[in-house]
Amino acid sequence: MKKLFYLVLIAVAVVSCKKTEFEPKGPTDVRVRNISDQTFNELIVKIDDEVDTLGNITAGNASEYHRFETAYPYAEISARINGILFSTGPVDNTYSHYMGLMKITYVVYIKNWDSKILEIDETILDEALVLK
Repeated sequence: MKKLFYLVLIAVAVVSCKKTEFEPKGPTDVRVRNISDQTFNELIVKIDDEVDTLGNITAGNASEYHRFETAYPYAEISARINGILFSTGPVDNTYSHYMGLMKITYVVYIKNWDSKILEIDETILDEALVLK
């Protein structure tokens, strides 16, 4: 009887340790809003191994949404400004949470003109993404 009790206890422990996925990885629709006073040309967004070109964004405007399989609160964003390449630099999303089924906007500005650094000011959750 004691052995049966321990076997049931172990079985319950193993079943209860199963990790359930509460939030799907994606897809996530991503766009970039340029809050600087310069035009971003050849804007590129890189999230993990996915890379997408969003085109040109004039000052104060946003790009169209582009779909990524997964997205995080931060991404590597680069753009040409007056022919010079600016970038946020590589991003390590190892411990970041997925954005999930959302439409999001990365709000980007020029942090340092001399060092050619862009920065994500904030990531805005625009609305839930409804897949049809």
